[in-house]
Amino acid sequence: MTVRVLIVDDHPIVRQGLCAVLAAQPGFAVVAECGTGEEAVALAADAGPDVVLMDLRLPGLGGVEATERIIAAGSATAVVVLTTYDSDGDILRAVAAGATGYLLKDASAEELVAGVRTAAAGGTVLAAPVAAKLATRMRGEAPSLTTREIQVLECAARGLSNPETGRELFISEATVKSHMMRIFGKLGVADRTAAVTTAIARGILSPP
Repeated sequence: MTVRVLIVDDHPIVRQGLCAVLAAQPGFAVVAECGTGEEAVALAADAGPDVVLMDLRLPGLGGVEATERIIAAGSATAVVVLTTYDSDGDILRAVAAGATGYLLKDASAEELVAGVRTAAAGGTVLAAPVAAKLATRMRGEAPSLTTREIQVLECAARGLSNPETGRELFISEATVKSHMMRIFGKLGVADRTAAVTTAIARGILSPP
C-alpha cells in the first residue's frame, strides 16, 4: 500500500526537503504540497491524501484552523503536525483540533517516516519532548485515566485498531484518536505499545 502524503509548509525549501525524504522511502507518494492553510483544506479534499504533514505557522488560515476544517470534512485523512513549536498551548490546540500526531522539525528522517506510517495506519504519534510536555500538563489537570480512556486502552491492548475500537465502543475514529492522545499525555509515552505496557505496570490494566 502506498501512503499518499500532502505537505503543508510556507517555506518552499522545507517542502522540498520533506519531499526528498519521503521520495527516498518505498511506499510513499507526495500527492501535493502547498504553503497556506486555505490551499491545504482544498487539496486535502481534492487529492485525498492519507496523511497531511501540517505546519502550524501559516499565512492566513493557520495550521490548527486548517486541521479543524480537514477533520470536520469527515474524510479519513490523518493530520500530523510538523512544527518547530512545542509549547503547551500549541500542543493542546493541535490535539483539540483533531491532529493525529505532533512531531518536531528536528526529528530524524527515520522518526518522520515512522510517524507518517503510524498515522496512515490509524495510529497516533507524539515526539518524545511533546509527550513529556503533554504528560506534565495532563498530570496537573487530570492525573488518572477516565473510564472511557481505560476502555480505549483495553482495546489497544487486545490489538484492535482505532477504527475497530470505534466500532466496538460506538464512537468515531476521531474520538478514539483524541482519547489516545490524552492517554499518551497522562502516561508520558509516545506510542500505543508503551501506553499499554505502562498501564499494565501501573496496575491500570490487567496483564494479558
